[in-house]
Amino acid sequence: MTFKRSSGILLHPTSLPGPDGIGDLGPEAYRWVDFVADSGCTYWQILPLNPTGYGDSPYQCFSAFAGNPYLVSAALLLNEGLLSLQDLEDRPIFNPEKVDYGPVIEWKKKIVKRSYEHFIKSTNKHLLDEYKDFQDNHVSWLPEYALFTALKDEHGGCSWVDWPEDYRSRKPDVIERFKSTHPRKIDEVIYEQFLFFRQWKALKQYANERGLLIIGDIPIFIAHDSADAWVSPYMFTLNPDGSPSSIAGVPPDGFSETGQLWGNPHYRWEVHKSSGYEWWINRITSCLETVDIIRLDHFIGFCRYFEIPGGSPTAQIGEWKQGPGEDLFQAIKNRLGKLPIIAEDLGVVVPAVTDLLNKFELPGMRIFTFAFYGDDANSFLPHNYTRNTVAYTGVHDNDTVIGWFTSSPESIQAYCLDYLGTDGKDISWDMIRGIWRSVANMAIAPMQDFLRLGTEARMNYPGTQANNWNWRMRLDYPDNDLLKNIRRLNQLYSRINHTPE
Repeated sequence: MTFKRSSGILLHPTSLPGPDGIGDLGPEAYRWVDFVADSGCTYWQILPLNPTGYGDSPYQCFSAFAGNPYLVSAALLLNEGLLSLQDLEDRPIFNPEKVDYGPVIEWKKKIVKRSYEHFIKSTNKHLLDEYKDFQDNHVSWLPEYALFTALKDEHGGCSWVDWPEDYRSRKPDVIERFKSTHPRKIDEVIYEQFLFFRQWKALKQYANERGLLIIGDIPIFIAHDSADAWVSPYMFTLNPDGSPSSIAGVPPDGFSETGQLWGNPHYRWEVHKSSGYEWWINRITSCLETVDIIRLDHFIGFCRYFEIPGGSPTAQIGEWKQGPGEDLFQAIKNRLGKLPIIAEDLGVVVPAVTDLLNKFELPGMRIFTFAFYGDDANSFLPHNYTRNTVAYTGVHDNDTVIGWFTSSPESIQAYCLDYLGTDGKDISWDMIRGIWRSVANMAIAPMQDFLRLGTEARMNYPGTQANNWNWRMRLDYPDNDLLKNIRRLNQLYSRINHTPE
């Protein structure tokens, strides 16, 4: 699918300002939508919206279908009478510039539980009908996810692989007994999902009415500790006891002598093919109910993937396997029509990936901060872009432009300045201008780069577990000068989105 000449800003909702320790779907999210729309951008890009698991990463989620309850807005619940002012009197004082996930999760769980107390006493027929409709419309995943989450809570939050065997293997009479003895615990999970999807649907509708499209993200792999793996272990490379027989990662390279061990189970692609890739079609369909365009992470993995034996301490031993490739995407296209997909095709150039992108007219990605290593044939240099490309200054896994530039060798800095024809005093905006004026149909930059922030605002350090995903934007970010400057940029380079007033 080819997109028009346009632009966007990358910012995950957790990074928004707000009083509850983490960005949410409340008033600040609406103010943000107005800012992006008024700046003349077309896209708001976000990270996965699923419930975060290990390391608080949106790429290690407890479900590929559920939503993140920590994004639920207390302010919106208060406005609807689903919370009272008294419910918020013990709100902790949170750091406004970093998400401290431990206290935040504890507080958000309290908010949802208190809201549930109001809900079960409600006589609002419209609200109760909405709740019933929500359950009916998400029956393919919601009951099992609620059961999984309730069981996980009952077992102290440990991985499902460590549950007693009867629960781990889903012994029918044991599962039914748990359902009958813990109906409230399960219903609370359903309610938190109802709140998330209700609030997100309203926010997305508002964004679309302002002329904005939302770019979402699908990680290629599921988390091992997830409802997906527990419910359908036969779809993934899992042993009878639930442990992975093989796991994902990449072999040793110039960046790591032992490779990268991600730990996610692989797909049993032959099982998926036998069903016509129904699980994947459902996953894409579900995601497109919450976003307008999908960014598929680690796109190369659909062509080939590195399979590491389960239990391996490093990624030094493994073998390359062939992915489903064209077969999968043809099945999705046959069901859904045109594919509103951006392929994260970064890394080693593989001809099969290029062929797949061309066949389905999928745009790939180019990262400007990758451009100054090598010669003038580097595909990340803007003069080598093609139109059906999404150009970024950087993404969530990279340092900010300023952080990258100040930590780069002098030779790289000199090459960058020479290429841009600048003195580097405003390197962040120089780089933004570099991709905005390129031929790439889509140009997107993280909000950190528009704000001229350094490494302190970096979102993620791949391969590490601490101090990730916690950057938050200050309350005073959306000043008129910044908005006018972004809008002028869009006007100068024919990327302006004439949003409805």
